[in-house]
Amino acid sequence: MTISLAVLISGGGTTLRNLVDRIREGRLDARVNGVVCSRPDAPGIHLAHDAGLPCRVVPRKAFTDGAAFSAAVTEAVDSFAPDLVVMGGFLSLWTIPDRYLGRVMNIHPALIPAFCGKGFFGHRVHEAVVASGVKVTGCTVHFADNEYDRGPIILQRAVPVSDHDTPDDVAARVFAEECAAYPEAIRLFAEGRLRIDGRRVVILPGTPPPVR
Repeated sequence: MTISLAVLISGGGTTLRNLVDRIREGRLDARVNGVVCSRPDAPGIHLAHDAGLPCRVVPRKAFTDGAAFSAAVTEAVDSFAPDLVVMGGFLSLWTIPDRYLGRVMNIHPALIPAFCGKGFFGHRVHEAVVASGVKVTGCTVHFADNEYDRGPIILQRAVPVSDHDTPDDVAARVFAEECAAYPEAIRLFAEGRLRIDGRRVVILPGTPPPVR
């Protein structure tokens, strides 16, 4: 069954581009019903339009409080009637209504709980990774709740960090893993194979292919 998505963005839309490309190539059985963007000048808006996707812009700066902003985002998401909401570099806190809990995913460019939380986004994460001297980093796909980078973890993929890496080196390595991990998490959700058990996500076994 084709799963319908709403994609939330704030910047360049690299995650959106990855999903659109994989759908077009037949590697992800999904449909993007629409895009919600929190910044009116985000390059990802043009990407959405070029892909023929409807895009609702809900500027965070147009709202004096988070509750009003969250209500506007929810209205925009509702208009696309998605099975799953996918955050792709969405930098504003959306207070997720109860009816969407367990149906919103986020991807973070580090191995949560390391290098995460408010203020850790985009290139800042990779700069912190290099400065810290850690030998391993990666990406995390998780169900979003109403705190930054806190929801139950679905998938993680690790990459090495060498002594001579720059933040750009790390970013490229991590993004390559993001491009595989996010579609995989979406596929598992579409197949009904993700069960939230407190702070854990249990991945249920798949149905074996029929014997021919």
